[in-house]
Amino acid sequence: MQMTPIKPKRISDQVFDQIRELIYRGRLAPGEKLMTERELAQVMNVSRTTIRDAIQRLVAKGLIFQVQGKGTFVKTQKEKLQNPLAMAIQAQDVSLENLLDLRIGLESTAASLAASRAEESDIIALEQSLIKMEDDHFRGRLGSHADTSFHMAIAFASKNPLHIQIMRNLYDFLFDGIRENLEFLYTDPANMQSVMEQHALILEAIKKRDPERAYQSMKTHIGFVTRIIYKKFNS
Repeated sequence: MQMTPIKPKRISDQVFDQIRELIYRGRLAPGEKLMTERELAQVMNVSRTTIRDAIQRLVAKGLIFQVQGKGTFVKTQKEKLQNPLAMAIQAQDVSLENLLDLRIGLESTAASLAASRAEESDIIALEQSLIKMEDDHFRGRLGSHADTSFHMAIAFASKNPLHIQIMRNLYDFLFDGIRENLEFLYTDPANMQSVMEQHALILEAIKKRDPERAYQSMKTHIGFVTRIIYKKFNS
């Protein structure tokens, strides 16, 4: 067996990984402005040079972009029209129903994988998103960002790079879809309560490492939302 020296991870790599993780988990939303270099350096306890190096790599990866005099922002698919998937979606007449059909298969599988592969940090991220959703609901808000973060965190917990990237590419459409779904659902408080309970069941299945239950719980959740949307459109 051939051994190779273990190389310590550079600090800038750790900064890069941490910000990328926040983007992939949906904690930093498309279009959201990042803290300044100085603020990031203070929060992460590193030099501004280290932050600048990580930021440049994130720009090169197409995850963020900079606007002179305005700051650094998370990229949306509107800024990434060269992405074949984004271009294909924009070239089609994609409806909310189309998005929900896609999500049933994509996210049910992600939930199943997350139940097998989620790390403790993934569980914490999911719990935080659920708490934020409950708080938004209590305050009379839609909670669409927290809802989207919950679903993106599940994709991240699948530990499948392709799955994560596909969900990332669909993020804008997912965010708009969830917001529109919640606007429909919010007209009936009982619907919102059901959605909260469904999210809790998904999280419980993932925490209990039950892939089949996680798959079915996610399928039930998106199926519930789909039926509400269809009913609304056809009423």
